Amino acid sequence: MLPSRFVTEETQSPSVEESQTPAINFVGFVLSLAHTVAVHFGDVADPFSGAKTETNLVAAQQMIDILALLDQKTRGNLTTEERQLLDQVLLELRLRYVEAQNASSEAASADPVSGIILP
Repeated sequence: MLPSRFVTEETQSPSVEESQTPAINFVGFVLSLAHTVAVHFGDVADPFSGAKTETNLVAAQQMIDILALLDQKTRGNLTTEERQLLDQVLLELRLRYVEAQNASSEAASADPVSGIILP
């Protein structure tokens, strides 16, 4: 509890925005990063624009690498549930990346490049 001299209306009751903001924890953080990867895959709409984005494999790979780094740096410091979640998220995102990469290469091979040189 704060001493009375520090208590004001602002410190007594949280603003509407603060009371609706969920507490940040490890699970929420991992799921937030996974959602960002889904946006880069074009699987879900961009939360700001509401429009689906084109697949951005470079950005998706970067976010997966960040999750892998998080996995490496938190070894031995997570609960069983947190470890299982991170392992499962990484597995699913890596598989999804391979699918997206294969779809991208198939789309590129479907558009044959002409051997004719145009001026």
